[in-house]
Amino acid sequence: MFEYKRTTLHQKRRILLRAWVAGIFALACFLGLAGRLWYLQVERYEGFAARADQNRIAVEPIPPRRGEILDRNGVVLARNYRDYTLEVVPANVKDMDALLEELNTIVNISPFQRRRFEQALSQSGRYSSVILRNNLSDLEASWFAAHAYKFPGVELKARWVREYPQGETAAHVIGYVGRISESDMARLEEEGELGNYRGTNSIGKKGIEKTWERVLHGKTGVEEVEVTASGRPVRTLARTDPVPGSDLMLSLDIGLQKVAEAQFEGRRGALVAIEPGTGEVLAFVSAPSFDPNLFVDGIDVESWRELNESPDYPLINRPLYSTYPIGSTYKPFVALAALELGIRSPTLRVPDPGYFELGGQRFRNAAGAVYGPTDMHRAIVVSSDTYFYSLGPEMGVNALHDFSKQFGFGQLTGIDLDGERRGVLPSTEWKRQNYRKPEQQRWYAGETVSVAVGQGYNAFTLLQLAQATAVLADGGTYIEPHLVSKIRNPETGEIKSKAIEPTHVIDLKPENLKVVRDAMVDVLKSGTARRAFAGADYVAAGKTGTAQVFSLRGAKYNAAEIEERLRDHALFMAYAPVENPRIALALIVENGGWGATVAAPIARTIFDYWLDPERVAAREALIPGTLSQEEPQVQPSTEEPS
Repeated sequence: MFEYKRTTLHQKRRILLRAWVAGIFALACFLGLAGRLWYLQVERYEGFAARADQNRIAVEPIPPRRGEILDRNGVVLARNYRDYTLEVVPANVKDMDALLEELNTIVNISPFQRRRFEQALSQSGRYSSVILRNNLSDLEASWFAAHAYKFPGVELKARWVREYPQGETAAHVIGYVGRISESDMARLEEEGELGNYRGTNSIGKKGIEKTWERVLHGKTGVEEVEVTASGRPVRTLARTDPVPGSDLMLSLDIGLQKVAEAQFEGRRGALVAIEPGTGEVLAFVSAPSFDPNLFVDGIDVESWRELNESPDYPLINRPLYSTYPIGSTYKPFVALAALELGIRSPTLRVPDPGYFELGGQRFRNAAGAVYGPTDMHRAIVVSSDTYFYSLGPEMGVNALHDFSKQFGFGQLTGIDLDGERRGVLPSTEWKRQNYRKPEQQRWYAGETVSVAVGQGYNAFTLLQLAQATAVLADGGTYIEPHLVSKIRNPETGEIKSKAIEPTHVIDLKPENLKVVRDAMVDVLKSGTARRAFAGADYVAAGKTGTAQVFSLRGAKYNAAEIEERLRDHALFMAYAPVENPRIALALIVENGGWGATVAAPIARTIFDYWLDPERVAAREALIPGTLSQEEPQVQPSTEEPS
């Protein structure tokens, strides 16, 4: 029993000792914490309070430099320059009107700039940065920097601005950039690309700028900066540099482009030139044109109204979007279809009394011409409508549709531009699908007569006609037309060429191709275009065309008595040289009249320029993957705006 009491007492002492040790340890920890708290709250109070009140970390996006666009010789078509801007964050401004009034005493803000700012302000969030003024001079920028403390919420920034040094030249090809709209933001968010556009104000809207946006844009960088409450940077904590966009080298030749555009001075029309065998677009003209520089920071109302309300529609990309009946330029393809389908022999002579009669209706030759017995060769050379009128019902619209489709008529070519239209390549099925009433869905033989001479329901783009001409020149090999031929890495200088592979090859008999080709050669030697190509140093093959804009209803055509915009369109298609084609083109002069007198001379000028022996030698001397030395090369800047 006494042993039990001694054991219990011993245990109590041990527990009490442990309690004292634990208590002392806890007291020591508490005193340590209290001491540290006193040190931070009392001894270091002023220093830490000032730092907490004055400083913060800002995460700033660094927009990348947009890639440049160059022609095949290295001539710059789109580039960037540095610009100073004043940007406002609405949430940091108490009285916007008062701020703008006071700011105007230091940096001039025009009424237009103020209206544009207010419009952008209404479309932006409170914490979004909105551009108030751009294109500040160095003097204005330094003057504001000295007085920046007076304007909380207003920040001076540097940015990259897009510039198009060639102005209106090739504007429909290059396109333009513009301010990012709400629809752009929604699309970027849907595609998961919104984060890559933080700090960026513009995006490709048209042309190459739009279709190659992802390649041109680059990758946005980011910078973590410690700044004061007033926004003054203290130091950079971390930085991820932006990745600049890649440079695009087009197949376009700006020299040829300017020569072609000059031929359309004061005219409306379109022209596309393609290199057979590669599909590279050498010239792409839509006349009239416009200055893409107007759209970079938002076009003003007056300029927009002038462009949008112009009866000449300069904003429409004619080769890509406008569709036309192509008239007699369709005849070589119709003749080739007849040969390939075994419908008519090239030596068969068809009576041509000046008209073709079907169902009591007479379809007449242009200008009432009479050619007498005519074979296929002569029919193409003199452009006998009667010969092809009679061929239409024999062939049938569906057979012609299936054959012409292979050349790209009525199909999307797949060119790397946005807004391409399919056009209309008629067939009985097409008519059933596009008309509601049963009597309208029926196909009549008389409609095939008109289709066989490129009129009627036919409605093709100039790009389709140029592409078909290039395919014909290359013996039936179909390669999608394209504008971007090379992509250059601006950091390494590495150049990647675009792969060129035929989409399909049309199985054409060489003897049939020769019949059509020889006839097209004689069109320029002794036929409708002989005057335009007299004395040429090369042999070319082509076909003139004239397309009606509206029906004369049996009346005789007299251009002088018809309103200018209702006159016939002048067309021409051709390729050269015949034995080794280097260029194929199609062009239209809207309401220009006869293709032989208006359109063919334009093609002659284009061919003379491109096939000039010195220029041919210079092109052939180039090493693949390098730039020509004909024009100065502009090296892109690698410096990012601060």
